Amino acid sequence: MTTTFYKLILKLAYVLVLSSGLVGLAQAHEVVPTIADVQSSDGQVTLDLRVNLEALMSGIDLDAVADTNDAEDASDYDSLRALPADEVAARAPELLAQWNALPLLRADGEPVALEAVALTLPEDVNPELPRIAEWSLQGMVPQDTRGLVVSWPDGSGALVLRQQGVENPYTGYLDGGAESPEILLAGGGQQSAWEAFASYIPVGFDHILPKGLDHILFVLGLFFLSTHLRPLVWQVTAFTAAHTVTLALGALGWVTVPGSIVEPLIAASIVYVAVENIFLAGLSPWRPLVIFGFGLLHGLGFASVLGEFGLPQDQFIPALIGFNIGVEIGQLTVIAVMFLCVWQALRVMRGQGDPRATKGLYVALTVIALALCIVPMPAVAALLEAPVPVFLIPLALVFTGCFLSVQFRQVAAPYRRFVAIPASVAIAVIGAYWFVERVFL
Repeated sequence: MTTTFYKLILKLAYVLVLSSGLVGLAQAHEVVPTIADVQSSDGQVTLDLRVNLEALMSGIDLDAVADTNDAEDASDYDSLRALPADEVAARAPELLAQWNALPLLRADGEPVALEAVALTLPEDVNPELPRIAEWSLQGMVPQDTRGLVVSWPDGSGALVLRQQGVENPYTGYLDGGAESPEILLAGGGQQSAWEAFASYIPVGFDHILPKGLDHILFVLGLFFLSTHLRPLVWQVTAFTAAHTVTLALGALGWVTVPGSIVEPLIAASIVYVAVENIFLAGLSPWRPLVIFGFGLLHGLGFASVLGEFGLPQDQFIPALIGFNIGVEIGQLTVIAVMFLCVWQALRVMRGQGDPRATKGLYVALTVIALALCIVPMPAVAALLEAPVPVFLIPLALVFTGCFLSVQFRQVAAPYRRFVAIPASVAIAVIGAYWFVERVFL
């Protein structure tokens, strides 16, 4: 009776702490990239933007956070987001004046004065979601202009820049404070195959770490099934093969499924793998097939991200491969980090480590992780694009579970009892919440 009660309390502790951090992040105001389509005709340059004006107007450093709720100036954003669309539109000229002062756009090295010609702000958007404005800017350039350079302001988050109306158009991805290469007005300023490949690797990685919390939890669900390498390899191989297929098909536009269907199913996939971990201690004959099916869903989710960013048409395949490799590196990083966290405990389970030293190690790691949660670390938060505790509190709980698995190593399957099952319970609860949120809320 005491043992059962103890295990129940341990599982609930994992669930409550993990859910408080991770579910809260899922509800927050996500920072989305600005998308700019640029084209020129008869000495006139047009920039058509899809942009979160309130986020840019608030002064939040959008390069440092993945969610406006995590910023020090979050209240400023919330105040702007609560304004009617016409009041936000009235403040747009001030933002444009700041851009022109940089300048945002140069033609053959000379500043281009941009003017707003149209601005559409939707009214009927849930205030908990970003409101994306469509903003059209125009400027005049000499008829013999060779090329343009875009300087994206520091702190403005990501910019997806796409040239329209020419053969061999430029497509690029800029972080805040970055400058585009020269975009030839006649076209032909495209990236090389290697440049496209290399530039999309970090885009894919970033979609997993730190932004892809649902994909992180799914991969961890695969990891916590078994302590053996072979089941993990089978699962990761099935998942990778599947999402590679649908990522390519989705990016090509051959398969299109609405996000309102894909996103809840991704949440359901998280619940399934986590719940199965609780009842199975090893790889079942059907699990790789199920994981393959879920991988098809996750690939469609990855493809929707690429749909937002766009792929350079002239270097479509290298960019797609680069993005996919970035995703794989991100997934393997998640697995590697978690393996390092539990490795010493697994060594003790196999009679290869010193139990006393291992317990001391996990106590120290737990204390360090919790201490770092209360120490201001803006640089780390900027790197993670999320509050530090969102990542460190779950790690502290894993370290605690590892300590307990060593302390009570005489019981049957201590790692599974104190680490894998509690973690899987927490993952299942979070996935279930996301499913309900994405379907009903």
